[in-house]
Amino acid sequence: MPVAIPPAMIKELRHLLASAISDAKAYDVPGLCRRLNLADGEEQEAFASKYKYAQKRLADVSAEQVVVSARELAAEEQRFELSEQLAKIDELNGPAVTTLTRRRLIALFEGRPLAREIEDIELIRGLWPIGSLRAPHPSDEATLEDYLHRHTIRNDDLTQRDVLETLGLLTCSRAQLFKFLAAVTAPDAFSGSEQIELAEKIDGLLRHDGYTLALAGRISGSPFYAVRVAPTGSPADASISATLAAFDPTQVHARWTMAMERRGSEPAGAITLARTLLEDVCKWILEEAGETWQEADDLPALYRKLSKVLKLAPDDHTEQVFKQILGSCQSVVESLGALRNKLSDAHSPGPKRARPQPRHAELAVNLAGAMATFLVATWEARKEARGGSSSEAAHGIGRKPRG
Repeated sequence: MPVAIPPAMIKELRHLLASAISDAKAYDVPGLCRRLNLADGEEQEAFASKYKYAQKRLADVSAEQVVVSARELAAEEQRFELSEQLAKIDELNGPAVTTLTRRRLIALFEGRPLAREIEDIELIRGLWPIGSLRAPHPSDEATLEDYLHRHTIRNDDLTQRDVLETLGLLTCSRAQLFKFLAAVTAPDAFSGSEQIELAEKIDGLLRHDGYTLALAGRISGSPFYAVRVAPTGSPADASISATLAAFDPTQVHARWTMAMERRGSEPAGAITLARTLLEDVCKWILEEAGETWQEADDLPALYRKLSKVLKLAPDDHTEQVFKQILGSCQSVVESLGALRNKLSDAHSPGPKRARPQPRHAELAVNLAGAMATFLVATWEARKEARGGSSSEAAHGIGRKPRG
């Protein structure tokens, strides 16, 4: 359902459209207004005040008509501020990039340039028409370009935060923000590890608001990026959730849900939860099967015990393909433990320890979810084959309570 346009946004759009119309020659203003489906009038009125002529006619039409007229003019002429306001209106239905996230993005550039391969002013000029935008008030300069040149090149008395806030990064449209983020991570801005590290930091911040800075392709062998809506999960998320919810809707399923939610925003925590999820599943199936385990058992030890119960050890099968698959499953379990030890928040990171990125968490959580689903499905199949629904079917003994 479309979101109603706030009156303040329509008021600003009326002002910007009237200003754009008033840039035309006075004798052209009546014809331009007619072309934009606004009321007719006399040239004499337009000669008295072009802005008031346009403003009067815009005040008489609906908000919807103002938007339509603004789009028509923006399609004919390059009007940055008018196009920006229209973009903000178009973006009312989508998830916002919060002011907090924008401030954090700006903070990434404190004490560093916007680009190393080109001058900052060149990068800015490619994104904003600073030569035609007004300088901030009060200022002796006529244009924003003159203002930035004076205060960043001649005098160097603006911080990077000052520059980006002056450009409107806190309030600009998402489209303009995303253009900026694509530009500062382009290979003609940064290269090598510095480019990749900056892209990963930006991606981590955007994911809090439902977006991701994703690899969009390569140019001359170098990567370039674009902002996209972050996927809500992998295609397997729903089926894994259903299986784990049926197995245990409280602890196990809750663990899986938390791991999914933290993949993008808290990679280290998600990796910890991925291993804990598998540990939980192993322990619960072992208990249902009437087997024992020790508190000191780590994930590989738990999996080895469970693989005997479920006959998942490679030696339990004669077909080579199954031996390979089950051997790979064992490797996945051991690798998840190793990944957690290296990258998760279960250990002090230390000054040189690698920091986990969302892609690491995505891998760990998805692998853990797939393995957990496989173990649960195998256990359910074993119970069904034996004609029971608990450890009685597996071993002919009473079910041990879950601890």
